[in-house]
Amino acid sequence: MPVAPLRRVIDKLEKHYGPPLKPFPADPFQQVLWVNVAYLADDTRRAAAFKTLKRGVGLTPEKILHAPVATLRAATAFGILPDRFAKKLRECARIALDDFNGDLDAITTLPVAQAKRALRHFPGIGEPGAEQILLFSGRQPLLAPDSNGLRVLQRLGISPARKSYAAAYAAARGVTSGQLGADTPLMQRAHQLLRRHGHERCKATAPACNRCPLASTCPRTGVPS
Repeated sequence: MPVAPLRRVIDKLEKHYGPPLKPFPADPFQQVLWVNVAYLADDTRRAAAFKTLKRGVGLTPEKILHAPVATLRAATAFGILPDRFAKKLRECARIALDDFNGDLDAITTLPVAQAKRALRHFPGIGEPGAEQILLFSGRQPLLAPDSNGLRVLQRLGISPARKSYAAAYAAARGVTSGQLGADTPLMQRAHQLLRRHGHERCKATAPACNRCPLASTCPRTGVPS
């Protein structure tokens, strides 16, 4: 079965779900906070945690570094291990100030490999997270798929399966860059739509194939339309 071009897949998903909104701030430090503000929380609770942090403390490194742990905990309590993650928020602020003079925008202007190394200084930021920050800061056309999006790409046959997550992620990066090019807004749309589809329809277990807008071109269920 021929592989459905990724651009066509994205168009079908957008027609089905509607145009996606940006799920978190474009500011790179605020994206670091977004990752660390609520551990193992769903999107709704994470957004509530972020709003609580913004309202009760502020979102600058200086304000977070000097905020009482109890105040930070009001935000991190939306996830598990709230005390540990309140301390992680402070660690994020300390790194931003000590290592980058509070200016993470400067990181996003560096060459990609150097920028990713710098961003990985922060708690909770691995290579996918660093690429996601570069993507949603608008600086780099990197798809940065999460596990949901990566699963969709593999099931459609767009990206090959690999034994390790790191190898699978690297393979997806190469394939998607080849198909979508250096179009950062398109990569942002693709990231969000693939993530949503993997979360709502193309689940790891019991996928809703009978309600999938991609069923006609999916090797699991259909034939090319």
